Amino acid sequence: MLAALILVAAVANLNLAVANVALPDIGRAFDASQTELNLIAVGYSVGLAASVLYLGAVGDRYGRKTMLVLGMLLSLPASLVAGFAPNAEVLFVARVVGGVSAGLAYPTTLALITALWAGAARTRAIALWSSIGGGLTALGPLVAGALLEGFDWGSVFLVTIPLALLALLMTLAYVPSHVNESTDPVDHFGGIVSVVLVGALVLGINFAPVDGMAAVAVSALVIALAAGVVFVLRQLRARNPLFDLRIARRRIFWVAAVAGIIVFGTLMGTMYISQQYLQNVLGYSTLAAGSAALPAALVMVLVAPRSARLVESRGSRFTLLSGYLAIVAGLVVALLWWGEGAEYWTVALGFMLLGAGVGLAGTPASHSLTGSVPVSRAGMASGTADLQRDLGGAIVQSVLGALLTAGYTASFASTIAATPQASEVSEQTQAALEKSFAGAVDIAERYPQYAQAIIAAARSAFLDGDSRAYAAAIGIVLIGAALVYFAFPGRDGERALLARYEAEDSASDGDRTPADR
Repeated sequence: MLAALILVAAVANLNLAVANVALPDIGRAFDASQTELNLIAVGYSVGLAASVLYLGAVGDRYGRKTMLVLGMLLSLPASLVAGFAPNAEVLFVARVVGGVSAGLAYPTTLALITALWAGAARTRAIALWSSIGGGLTALGPLVAGALLEGFDWGSVFLVTIPLALLALLMTLAYVPSHVNESTDPVDHFGGIVSVVLVGALVLGINFAPVDGMAAVAVSALVIALAAGVVFVLRQLRARNPLFDLRIARRRIFWVAAVAGIIVFGTLMGTMYISQQYLQNVLGYSTLAAGSAALPAALVMVLVAPRSARLVESRGSRFTLLSGYLAIVAGLVVALLWWGEGAEYWTVALGFMLLGAGVGLAGTPASHSLTGSVPVSRAGMASGTADLQRDLGGAIVQSVLGALLTAGYTASFASTIAATPQASEVSEQTQAALEKSFAGAVDIAERYPQYAQAIIAAARSAFLDGDSRAYAAAIGIVLIGAALVYFAFPGRDGERALLARYEAEDSASDGDRTPADR
């Protein structure tokens, strides 16, 4: 049964990760801008993050096994459309729909683990779920890179179809139909507002650095702010809130939620930028670029089970801070050593440190969420745990992608302005050069006499952009570490709070009438 749940999660994790390696090829195929590539990369996270809270609650009420089956079924056409998309817009929509399919299934996997296991067994199950999921996220680039050696970019979106079919069969065979499900009605209005909130927020962040899109970005962010206010007011007044703010106010819950957003968001953002860096700047093939991330996957899988023991012996705060320390070290390596002439050992070292950090921090971030809520609200806990990965990934990846775009564009514009031939460069050519690395490659092919200078300038501009992104990521992680250090209790305090939460939930459940239950 646990293998079936992990396999369902694997479909989501692989689909989340495979696009990054294909981005340079997609950029060339569609002449896509850096912003379009950002949206394609983040589209799956947007669909998943926007739907995960709502669909997690629906699963709690109407049947978690049903949600698993529907999610795997919807992933099949979403993958097919993405694999054969005729343009960047269709590919983005297919990625969003694929994310919604994961929103049906992915939160349910952790909700079922929470409902089926307790105590140390639950911690070990979550460690396996977290480590294998994180490992597959890091392994996705290798799978995609191998496919791109012999097939076009569409193949990376088709590879999970056999896995989804197997997950569907195992779910039907091994997963129980009903386990500790709620009879409370679902807050459908709150669910729709949460979808608008997340979608508008991510789109606003992505469009913010794009010339001529300021009005769209501001409008999206205003919509996100308004939706956030409406969502909070709705949850405070609803009899059966989608997101119980009484539980969300619990210190272990909200600190763990923010900590996980930073951990998983940093991983996804770094993977997104690094795959383009390896191909665009270092000239790696797609297979070599995908293989370069293997140390992260290997270390993550090795470290995560040990993090479960650390949580039991030293507490979640110690384990989270240990993970944060490793992540910062990996980002420092990327910032200082991942230059134009970087040797592979520096690349591997950065990935290993990132993998160790996520392996250490992923388990306590998810464990604290599930341990601080009643089993009847497991969908809320699992939905929030998934938001750690997917909203964190969407927001942090969007922020880092926006910084990469802004840095690349500004750097290339300065390079063009400083050249003696600046007056001879047409506006159309300059726009193509500043649009993305793929645009610069296209111009270099059209003007072979300037190709070497153009590619050199594009690599330098990319490095300027990714340096901004890595510096911002370090700042984000340090803020998260400070929050955990000052706001999260130590081991004994954590156990006392969890015992108090359990007592409060038992008393609250005892006060309810049979009709309420």
